[in-house]
Amino acid sequence: MNQSEIDNQEHWQAVYHDRSASEVSWYQTEPALSLSLIEASGIARDASILDVGGGASVLVDRLLAQGFEDIEVLDIAGHALAVAQQRLGEKADQVLWHVGDITQFQSERQIGLWHDRAVFHFLTKSTQRQAYCQVLEKSLRPGGHLIIGTFAVDGPTRCSGLDIMQYDAAALLDVLGPQFILREERRETHLTPANKTQNFAWFRLQRSSD
Repeated sequence: MNQSEIDNQEHWQAVYHDRSASEVSWYQTEPALSLSLIEASGIARDASILDVGGGASVLVDRLLAQGFEDIEVLDIAGHALAVAQQRLGEKADQVLWHVGDITQFQSERQIGLWHDRAVFHFLTKSTQRQAYCQVLEKSLRPGGHLIIGTFAVDGPTRCSGLDIMQYDAAALLDVLGPQFILREERRETHLTPANKTQNFAWFRLQRSSD
């Protein structure tokens, strides 16, 4: 891990150390849009799912409750994953947990659905985005599904003290490349715990089977 990656990990560890999981700006009581898009993908309950930057999100709880059997959660902040694990109790053993930077992640297998809410837009350097895409291409099976939520072009320009990248469909596809097909696009206005609104753009894509 290089110095930049260490600094990044320390930043997110500090966020969860200084605030409770329900106080961070991206906190959701219910990940309704994520669940809707996952359902729209049509994946089977035994399909493999990777939640990138899942942290303390209750998405994993809801997926388990809906009968999904093969879930992995990755986050750079171990503190965040610990919150989710403690909340789930014995059910945490049904999930595979990874602490690490997604741009350095090495999956042991190919997965069926990749979900990312608000990680990709923090990759402001082209080298970071390229690394993310390389991991994505190695990890997601041909025909697999990709769900990404980012700040929209009329959304915030910074979050948690860091610069971000805003996306619309054209900008996202330009980064991902022609092997990804846009299946659906939605917008969401997220209300933070501080009662501020953030405009998100959501994209459901599918990797070409070729």
